[in-house]
Amino acid sequence: MSLFKNQNIKIYNSISKNKEVFKPINEGAVGMYVCGPTVYSNVHLGNCRTFLSFDLVFRYLNHLGYKVRYVRNITDAGHLENDADSGEDRIAKKARIEEIEPMEVVQRYTIDFHNTMAKFNALPPSIEPTATGHIVEQIGIIKEILKNGFAYEKNGSVYFDVLKFNESHHYGRLSGRNLEDMVTNTRELDGQSDKKNPQDFALWKKAEPQHIMRWPSPWSDGFPGWHLECTAMSTKYLGEHFDIHGGGMDLKFPHHECEIAQSEAYNEQNPVNYWMHANMLTLNGQKMAKSTGNNILPNEIFTGNNTILSKPFNPTVVKFFMYQAHYRSILDFSNDALEAAEKGYNRLMEAFNNIGKLPIEAKTSWNLEDWKQSCYDAMNDDFNSPILIAQLFEAAKFINAVKDQKATITEKDLEGLKATLSAFIFEVLGLQDVDSESSNTGKLSDIVNLLINLRNEARANKDFATSDKIRDELAAIGIQLKDGKEGTTFIL
Repeated sequence: MSLFKNQNIKIYNSISKNKEVFKPINEGAVGMYVCGPTVYSNVHLGNCRTFLSFDLVFRYLNHLGYKVRYVRNITDAGHLENDADSGEDRIAKKARIEEIEPMEVVQRYTIDFHNTMAKFNALPPSIEPTATGHIVEQIGIIKEILKNGFAYEKNGSVYFDVLKFNESHHYGRLSGRNLEDMVTNTRELDGQSDKKNPQDFALWKKAEPQHIMRWPSPWSDGFPGWHLECTAMSTKYLGEHFDIHGGGMDLKFPHHECEIAQSEAYNEQNPVNYWMHANMLTLNGQKMAKSTGNNILPNEIFTGNNTILSKPFNPTVVKFFMYQAHYRSILDFSNDALEAAEKGYNRLMEAFNNIGKLPIEAKTSWNLEDWKQSCYDAMNDDFNSPILIAQLFEAAKFINAVKDQKATITEKDLEGLKATLSAFIFEVLGLQDVDSESSNTGKLSDIVNLLINLRNEARANKDFATSDKIRDELAAIGIQLKDGKEGTTFIL
């Protein structure tokens, strides 16, 4: 049964800066594209928050009965170090440093990304295209933009002409930036640049002799611009005009702004009806950054192998913690916040597991239908997970009252309560009942850390046979040790 006809969803649209009633282009079907990871390192927690935010959207739309095509890409080429048009390709740089092939880097960190999201119980997208698998489509779009007069070729590279585009369109309307101000506040180009203007961005870059990742094109052996990749992949699988485009707040400018410009220059059409952006995650009140050490990886949280948290936390607890804030809010990650989330999660699961033990009475002393609709109202209001969770705790409070014989419920309402709670806890939020598993994970982490200490002692005593045996035996049961400058870590 399709529930969407009875629910009125509102989505905060970043381009209008208002909540708008959601009306899909095709009734009963939704096309959603989310910018995926650049796979040159382990996926960080801020990225995970973005992907979990859109997993929630995907799950809820599926729950309502929409047929959702969810496309989330893998960027495996073309993303330069400074997110602009200079510097080294992030993946190629990692390959050069580690003296391996770029596609080895891609494979390693794509697997890490998939494994991490699976631990969070995130659903895989409907389609997961790669940038390198769509070079032909990107070259085709560049040809059309050149033909339409919004790009130019220089020394084998092709650049989007932002000033020319802005004469007949509006560059900056998503981010709210004014092009004239951008021009005024930008230094003049030095004589070595091929760009006409500093605001122009690359559609195709000619590869320098040392650049590993390159493809033939009408202009040069080179590689596509980062912004172009998402335009090619989203429109190929969702059409030139689709429902929802999502990503992190940091992608609003320049990445998504450039996507809009490319689509309008390519086919004179705004590509998306609803732009959605998830906000950032901070750590102990500070922006997460590897350079400052104020950073923690998901697996370091799950194993407890870090210097920030007091103990390991199960992925579903971390997910529950993230959903206690709205996806558009900045969320601060700390040990105290995780411990509070764990207590709340355990309280909720204890109440749910007590449903089967409740006494049955002739009447129900609570309006279950109103409560059920309040859960839908929360999600219909721009996927407001903290309000939904508050409503789930209202149900937990009622369950505890029935258990203490301070409230009553009929058999029919008991079945309805269990079905609704199950739908929102497990189907929509994607949580798991893993209390015992969490306890076992903590014990396992303690055992592995003990073995790491024994291995370190063996290495210090030059007993390499014992050291290698500990490493190999752990690897045989799926626990990988990683030796680094700051010591040995492990991945379950």
